[in-house]
Amino acid sequence: MIRTLVLASALALAAGLAQAEEPIVGKWKTVAGDTAVIAPCGGGYCITLKSGKYAGKKIGTLAGTGDSYNGEITDPSNDKTYSGSGSVSGSSLRLKGCVMNVLCKSQTWTRL
Repeated sequence: MIRTLVLASALALAAGLAQAEEPIVGKWKTVAGDTAVIAPCGGGYCITLKSGKYAGKKIGTLAGTGDSYNGEITDPSNDKTYSGSGSVSGSSLRLKGCVMNVLCKSQTWTRL
């Protein structure tokens, strides 16, 4: 009985660690030099600023796996939300926000 409980606990812990290993999860340095944290939330990933002028503000939600993510990104300076995407390559995260998939801006963040 105890052996079964220990095995079940170990499997639950392993499942939690697998999600934490997703490449986008972690702390990132933005172009402005602020720290952003990307963490699992609601079946996807939430982007929250942890330092700088807009500290504490949630600025995006993305969903996906591996190195490709899609969702919404908000510009904290004007509170406008755009269609967004992100791609992870090594210690870099390239974020892109678009208006009607025509006018787009990109930024590259680095992992802290």
